[in-house]
Amino acid sequence: MRQVVIYPGEDGYWVAECPSLSGCISQGETKQEAIANIKEAIEGYIRALQEDGLPVPEERFDALVVAV
Repeated sequence: MRQVVIYPGEDGYWVAECPSLSGCISQGETKQEAIANIKEAIEGYIRALQEDGLPVPEERFDALVVAV
């Protein structure tokens, strides 16, 4: 399980990123497409780390909404 942040990008696409995996980011024309793409990106990221014998970072991201 990984937390993902999704937000509208400047080009009309949706951006999705996984904060616990540095640089693991994707996008899509719709939220659903962005989510599907980030799932694929996370799987590939973890697979590449494992193939290289590197440790897979644990999920340590806490989400918090702050009212201002």
